[in-house]
Amino acid sequence: MTGRVLVLNSTYEPINVCTARRAVVLILKGVARAEERHESCFHSSRTAVPIPSVIRLTEYVHIPFERKSLSRKNILLRDHNTCQYCGRVFAQSELTLDHVVPKSRGGTSNWDNLVAACKKCNNRKGSDMPDEAGMKLLKRPQSFGLHVNRQIMRYLGRSDAAWRKYLFY
Repeated sequence: MTGRVLVLNSTYEPINVCTARRAVVLILKGVARAEERHESCFHSSRTAVPIPSVIRLTEYVHIPFERKSLSRKNILLRDHNTCQYCGRVFAQSELTLDHVVPKSRGGTSNWDNLVAACKKCNNRKGSDMPDEAGMKLLKRPQSFGLHVNRQIMRYLGRSDAAWRKYLFY
């Protein structure tokens, strides 16, 4: 019920990822159609509904450019649960957020200054700048814009082969 489903606009442009439950509700309301399906189904007392993997909205929805809110979840998504210092992938619970320019040195909590870091690397860096601690960032942090949002959908799509033809690999 909580599996991920790729949501396409009526023009086949990927616009979101939602839960399987939400996707089935959109299909039953007539707002979306299933483009790809999993082998399993949701069962009720009267019917069985195939679980979609990809849905497409029946009417075009204009998606205005919006900035994603700054949150721990969004920073970890942007950084693919990867420590930006040692490059290892961790569970979300094992990662911390690190200020590249420490708050004690005037750093702010924004998209361009926060990165995912494992506890070991974050403790090692402490209140130093990365170069002072002898550490290097894997990539420069950036805002969570449309380009980053598509990168995240591609990253999530690696686990579902049905998504690949819609994500422009």
